[in-house]
Amino acid sequence: MLRVRPVHFTSRMEPWERLLTDLGLIKTLDDDSWREFDAGSGRIALQHAPAGAGNDGTTSFGVEVGDLEEFARRTNLAGAETGNTPAELVPPDVGDSCRITGEDGFTFMADKAAHFAQCADADTGLSVVAVWFTEDTASAADTLRGIGARFRPVPDDDETADFTAKNGGVLMVRPGSGPARSGFGFEYDGDLDALRVRLTAAGHEVSVTEEAFGRSLHVANPDVAGDAAAAAHMPPTLWISKRAPRGS
Repeated sequence: MLRVRPVHFTSRMEPWERLLTDLGLIKTLDDDSWREFDAGSGRIALQHAPAGAGNDGTTSFGVEVGDLEEFARRTNLAGAETGNTPAELVPPDVGDSCRITGEDGFTFMADKAAHFAQCADADTGLSVVAVWFTEDTASAADTLRGIGARFRPVPDDDETADFTAKNGGVLMVRPGSGPARSGFGFEYDGDLDALRVRLTAAGHEVSVTEEAFGRSLHVANPDVAGDAAAAAHMPPTLWISKRAPRGS
C-alpha cells in the first residue's frame, strides 16, 4: 500500500478546513490539533502550529503505508542497487512510521495508515500532490521509485519527474535551488472553470494561469490572509492544476 499524504502545519486550522472542504475534500479524522481530509485520490493532514512558530505555514512531504517493516525492507532492497538504504524504522515509542532519507539529505515520513479506505464522498476529480524541490532531481526520482511510486511520463524533457501512488495521490520532483524542501497542491481531472466558479461563490479569491502544459487555479493561501509578515515568506496561493494530455 502507498498513499500520498502530506502534512500541512498551520495556526489557521478553520480557514484551511473551509478551503479544503470547498475544494471537495472530506474530513475523515478530527483529533482537534490533527485533522485528515480525503480527496478523490490521496489524503492531506492539517497539524496545528502556534502562530508565528517556525513551522507555521510549512508542509511536510509524506506518504502512508500498510506494513511498515515490509515497506522498509522493499525500499532498502531497491536502494541497495545503488548502494543506498534510505529507509529507517522509527522506534515504536516515537510512532508508527518509517523515515526515508534522500541522497540530497531530504527526509520524509512514511506513516502507518490509520484507515485504508478512501472516502467515496470526496470529489473524484481531485488528487493531492506532494512536491519535492531539490538540486538533485535524478536521485530524488530514484528514491520515489524505490518506495514503490509509479513513474508517470510528463510532456517535456526537463528535470521534472511525476509519480503516482498505488492507493492515491501524485508525487512530483521539481528542480529547486538551495536545501531541498517540500510543497503541495492539487490536480483536478474535471471542469476547472466550474471549480473556479464554485470556489469564488464560496468566497475564495481565485485566479487562473495559462501555463505551457495546462491551466492552473491559484487560490488565496489561508496562512497569509492579509498578514504582511506571513506573506513575506509563505506562498501567496494554493495551486490546483489541470495537466494537458501528453503530446498536446
